[in-house]
Amino acid sequence: MKHVPAVLGLWAVVVTLPISLSAQDASDWTRPERSIRLDIPMTNMIRGAFEAETRDSTGAPGANYWQLEVDYSIDARLDPSSGIVTGRETVRIANNSPNPLGAIVLRLDQNLFSPRSVRSRALPDFTDGTVVSAIAVNGDPIDLNARPPRRGRGGGRPPPPEMNYVTGLGTTVGIISLKDPVPAQASVMLDIEWTFRVPAGGGGRGLRMGAWGDSLVQVAQWYPQVAKYDDLRGWDTEPYLGGSEFYNNFGFFDVRIDVPAGWVVGATGVLQNPDEVLSEQTRERLSRVLGSEETHTIVGVDDFGPGTATADGDRLQWHFSADYVNDFAWAASSQYVWEATSVDIPGGETIPFHWMYLPGNARRFEGVNARGRHALQFYSELWMPYAFPQLTMVDGPETGMEYPMFIMSALGAEDHEIGHEWWPMMVGTNETWYGFMDEGFSQYMNVLSSADRRGQPPDLDGRGQSYGAISGDEREAPLMWNANYGGPMYSFQAYSKAPLMLSMLGGVVGDEEVWRAMSEYAEAWRFKHPSPWDFMFSMNRSLDRDLGWFWYYWLFTTESVDGSIQNVVSSGSSTTVTVRQDGQMPSPVVLQILFGSEVAVPESMVNAERVDDRTLLVTYPVDVWFSGSKTFEAELPWDGAAIEAITLDPGGRFPDRDPADNMWPRADFPGR
Repeated sequence: MKHVPAVLGLWAVVVTLPISLSAQDASDWTRPERSIRLDIPMTNMIRGAFEAETRDSTGAPGANYWQLEVDYSIDARLDPSSGIVTGRETVRIANNSPNPLGAIVLRLDQNLFSPRSVRSRALPDFTDGTVVSAIAVNGDPIDLNARPPRRGRGGGRPPPPEMNYVTGLGTTVGIISLKDPVPAQASVMLDIEWTFRVPAGGGGRGLRMGAWGDSLVQVAQWYPQVAKYDDLRGWDTEPYLGGSEFYNNFGFFDVRIDVPAGWVVGATGVLQNPDEVLSEQTRERLSRVLGSEETHTIVGVDDFGPGTATADGDRLQWHFSADYVNDFAWAASSQYVWEATSVDIPGGETIPFHWMYLPGNARRFEGVNARGRHALQFYSELWMPYAFPQLTMVDGPETGMEYPMFIMSALGAEDHEIGHEWWPMMVGTNETWYGFMDEGFSQYMNVLSSADRRGQPPDLDGRGQSYGAISGDEREAPLMWNANYGGPMYSFQAYSKAPLMLSMLGGVVGDEEVWRAMSEYAEAWRFKHPSPWDFMFSMNRSLDRDLGWFWYYWLFTTESVDGSIQNVVSSGSSTTVTVRQDGQMPSPVVLQILFGSEVAVPESMVNAERVDDRTLLVTYPVDVWFSGSKTFEAELPWDGAAIEAITLDPGGRFPDRDPADNMWPRADFPGR
């Protein structure tokens, strides 16, 4: 059955004027004080996905959902003296889409480090980027020097190529045009050879990778990678600019990394040949890890070198495999201290957790066992079980970056980077466009994890309200704006705003309901690729509410609520509180009322709940604003007990430019 979005139309009051108005008609018509939009905007892209039934209004993958599977077999060799990595890969692309593929788009992220590339941030080093020396399609070599066919007269499409050819090898997005398109439900094989130099970690810092001299490298975004092809936009051709992160296919990786003997390698995936690359002593120590929560030293400061840390020899080839991941990264050093423990994953397996660091940085890695263990277990219970067979954390120039099963980290970053193992490593969000679904969600869950680690309930109060001081800044891009071009407030857009949004959502439906709904969303899109619309509709379904108004104002605008208490008048047995909202974003009306003495809740006030003997909380739904008014009169039918103070939005969940006017009387009530 085809699912049609349930919220395609506006639900706010719409005034339709006749073609002509008499003077009397015009005088009778009054424009609403504000027009509140209640639906979720639908772009052509998402409408097309609904029509094709690859996605639907339940927020789950549709009956016809598909995604490419891209499997890699990679051989790489590191020369520490030059920092050069030489690589060869065979890539199998399974075209599970209903469309023939007339081209294959490659991500060549190392070209960011070429002086010729466009970038959004300064670099610690410049290199020649990715130097591709050979490409073959189904065994047919491509002439890398051949010019593409010339366009027809009048700027029309080029004629079908008579041979495969490639363009853009000097940029971060290369395109292989195919003479024979890959049919739907068929596969194609690529063979690619390349080299690059690992950029130096200038000033001790790198950009998602880097080298410290000739004794340590962190290697990421290092192989020619097939770009994402999906049901929304087709090929992802967004350039890598250095700021926003990634959108990758899931697949199988079989990787062999050739390094000098004595060098220890940590990577995505599971080591397949420990007998060939590890010393007997190292293997014996590793055998003690599973089933023990203690920290085990696998390679200590007295164990460096061939024969003690690793097997003997000149060079060793470390073989890793990783099943159904969306990337692969690694690090290697001749001076890594290697420690490990095991972690029982709630609802999952017991896995090894490794961390590797230079002896001089030992203090930075103190407490990693406890912090990493807590993050893995807490997020497994919060969202869904950690799905991978191990986790490795490594020291180096980059101190906060994540890849599947692999983290470049140091003191303070473990919780955030481990959070990314859920998004985007298990839930494959498009970080380049929608950074909030990755960085923002991780920032939010870090608040929850940090509180739990301290043995405290999370305090999300005040966060939603704080956005009121930011709303209106012309430098801020909406969350639905392409984060690759997020501008001067990119960090706020990608990282900071989503926790404020989810703070307000908790103020509307309850924090535990938010966590439950996000867990259901994560499970539905496990190892798939959701869009923001899928997230919004999934949350609506799980919460059993139409929150179109909420998603519209938080994701598509930079508006706020800006509420205030305008007046309080008592007459007879009731008190009227006039609440005003000057912003475009609506919110429920939540009033905390402090009485001079103990008070009972009137039976008629089903929207009231007791805080303590003298304090009640009264809530009116957001619907009270949908008629278009900026003011609402809350009738409080209490007789006898005197009201001493009233606070609007006592939890600080709704964006407000000036919280001081949320209190009555202003001069007497201390407020939050």
